[in-house]
Amino acid sequence: MDDEAMFVRTESLPRTPQQHMTVRVHTPIGTAVVLWRGDPREAEGRHLIEWAVDEDIHWGQNTRPAAAAEPELRQEGDRVIMSGRLHLTDDGAAYLQMGHWPVLFDLASPIPSGLDGSWVQISVGSESVALHPYQT
Repeated sequence: MDDEAMFVRTESLPRTPQQHMTVRVHTPIGTAVVLWRGDPREAEGRHLIEWAVDEDIHWGQNTRPAAAAEPELRQEGDRVIMSGRLHLTDDGAAYLQMGHWPVLFDLASPIPSGLDGSWVQISVGSESVALHPYQT
């Protein structure tokens, strides 16, 4: 299995014509409502997926140290809360290791020194988180 793909169960949610397709994603580490970027006819079911987050990490605003040293995914109102280990890349980006699965992020502000590999919590708008079915 590709180390960037996550096996999940998705549940399609009702929508109006002007809304993007959303699903409730059930993972081994939690549940949240996110955008679906696959075929709408296949939104309900079990899938290998990749995460795409269109919101950057802003340390002290949407990103902070995690209260617990364990991966988590949850919904709080219109926000998706992701907890995991933060890893900085050589090219100025970062990824959040949620269990076995990395989620890529861009950095909008510097991360304080010494936090590479630490447990963090990132809060992003539901509309900025999407699932892409992974093609095998």
